[in-house]
Amino acid sequence: MSAAKRPAKGQSAGKQPAAETKSAGPKMPPRPQLMTRLHKALKAAYKPQPTNTSRPLLEQVLYACCLENAPADVAEKALARLVGTAFDLNEVRVTTVAELSESLQDLPDPARAALALRRVLQSVFESTYNFSLEHAKKHSLAHGIKTLEHLHGVSPFVMAHVVSTALGGHLIPLDQGALAGLFLTGIISQQEYDSGKVTGLERLVPKKAGQEFASLLHQFGVDCLANLHGATVKKVLQSVNPAAKDRFPKRGEPLPAPNPPPAPAGKEGQRAAEAARQAAEEHRPAGPQAAARPAGKTPLPPAGSGPKRTADGKTASGKPGPKPFVVKPNIGKPITIKPPSPPAPPAKAPAPPAAKKPLPAKKPEKPAKAARPAAKPNGKRHSAQLAKKKPR
Repeated sequence: MSAAKRPAKGQSAGKQPAAETKSAGPKMPPRPQLMTRLHKALKAAYKPQPTNTSRPLLEQVLYACCLENAPADVAEKALARLVGTAFDLNEVRVTTVAELSESLQDLPDPARAALALRRVLQSVFESTYNFSLEHAKKHSLAHGIKTLEHLHGVSPFVMAHVVSTALGGHLIPLDQGALAGLFLTGIISQQEYDSGKVTGLERLVPKKAGQEFASLLHQFGVDCLANLHGATVKKVLQSVNPAAKDRFPKRGEPLPAPNPPPAPAGKEGQRAAEAARQAAEEHRPAGPQAAARPAGKTPLPPAGSGPKRTADGKTASGKPGPKPFVVKPNIGKPITIKPPSPPAPPAKAPAPPAAKKPLPAKKPEKPAKAARPAAKPNGKRHSAQLAKKKPR
């Protein structure tokens, strides 16, 4: 027996290694090949729905909030009905989430969409004091993405949809349905499905076909959430990757929900939790849902402020310090209604003017006397008057 076929030490010649006896499982094709198959299968099953790219940027953000996990035509009608019934966007901002959910009841998750709409409008109003985001288009793509990241309520799906349709970028928007479709076809792993982050997906789809692929993938994701065991979903999965049939749940069972990874422990986790608390405090709900401050409760002054006090609580100088400012409840004063005053008596009619007495007749004027001729100047008298004056 040659050395190549000689059995290992401690192993009989009739037995083969376990790795050779077990049949290897079906190997997954590479991701670029699966993406090409998926695009071809989606083209055969769905028709691309063109997106209206002429909307203002803020309206595009609101539409993306309604579009997440919802059909495109349903999102269009829901947003049009909400904007049409409200007086302006400021009224939508101060409306409660429950009332907004009634207007968005056709969406699969109206409460989530209503909360996202309200948070976006509140963030835009606090940053610009109007309802416009057109300034984000005037700079680079990175500036526009940074502007959207600072808005509270903008999910990764909304960010990617707005960047690809309004800012001219190339991103593939992934909501819960799209992630489920990519996971069932074997394109993404369980870890990527749980975290909701897929890197490098844009490199596998050319930019000129980005919006078309995003529209087809979104329709496939909506069907995965609404009708998972339907014929269309099964046909697409079978044509893309038959080896991933183990990921498909049994009939009657729902799709397993993603399990997000736990928050990192240590200082990084504390920093993330502190940043989340600060963001929640900065973006408190406004309007009727804002928590009212209780009467008489104000934040404590900083340490070291105010007059110096001894151990027993008295001031060191003996003089009492300033009185603390206390927020008093806004109690309306009672309105005093004065009784109506009696009507004024009617004014008396003015008396007729008395007849004027006739003026007496003027006496005839006497004829004026003739003026005397002017006296001739006397030279001697004038010289005498000049002589009496003192010399200068």
